[in-house]
Amino acid sequence: MPKTFQFRSGAVIYFKGDPADRVFILQNGMVSLTYQDMESGNDLHDTVQQGEFFGVKSAMGRYAREENAVALKDSTVMAFSVPEFENFASANARIVMKMLTVFSTQLRRVHGQLSILLKTEEQNPETGLFNIGEYYLKQKRFDHAKYVFGRYLTYYPSGKNITTAEADLKLAEQALAAGQSAEAGAGQDDAVSAYQKALGLVSQGKHQQAYVIFKQITDTHPQSEWAVKSIIEIGRCFYTLNKFEECIQYFTGMLSRYPRHPNIEEAVFFVGQSNERLGRKTQAQALYKKILTMPGGDEIKVKVKQALERLGA
Repeated sequence: MPKTFQFRSGAVIYFKGDPADRVFILQNGMVSLTYQDMESGNDLHDTVQQGEFFGVKSAMGRYAREENAVALKDSTVMAFSVPEFENFASANARIVMKMLTVFSTQLRRVHGQLSILLKTEEQNPETGLFNIGEYYLKQKRFDHAKYVFGRYLTYYPSGKNITTAEADLKLAEQALAAGQSAEAGAGQDDAVSAYQKALGLVSQGKHQQAYVIFKQITDTHPQSEWAVKSIIEIGRCFYTLNKFEECIQYFTGMLSRYPRHPNIEEAVFFVGQSNERLGRKTQAQALYKKILTMPGGDEIKVKVKQALERLGA
């Protein structure tokens, strides 16, 4: 049977990359879906209204979530397993028509973006994906090119452009590495000095001043290792300053922008801690349990187990 869940405002329903084994229908409240725009790489937001469903494509297609889903208001969500949803949809023609309308709109939007990028109306998927990578490479948007060529090699291991895609992937990776090295050489000393100063302020309990410096590091040296370190410290400052809602929002955005950040487990832990401090025990427990399924993070997992024991879970 479908299950009903309550989510407080700011709670994460699922993260990008999570296994997709449920389809959701919003009974009341409001949910935001955050995903990355194909053309610009910027975050885009779709708002789910009462009575609408979400998480369908990835669940029915048996692939990982492509977006973050976050409650914008206190929300009630009904969760279906895939077989449950298939039975439900087959008995409700209105649901099927709504699905077709949503998917049609999304496909038109994707097709429009591809047409802008490729300046053509129709291409087969393999050629289209390869040409998107070529476009990004020529525009020197190497991070995008790396991602697209990586997808091409995964989806079309015997594709007609496989040799060129492999070579272009290496070019994008080399360009990214060279750019990061240049950045490190130019601003390494300033970033190191600023980061150490911020840590000193943290040790003195001056978290607001430390936050300002950590933020400056991420703005001025975004590709440096010190920016990577500062990203997690910014959220930690929010938490220490008892700004729990801000902490949840910050780390939720961080998980969307940096899904491979080395401190993912710690970020999720702080979201759980903030929910716990706000009295949202159900959300906190769900986040703690999620951390236990993540690879690595042994030190965090000890804290997680202690938190679950504290909550009686």
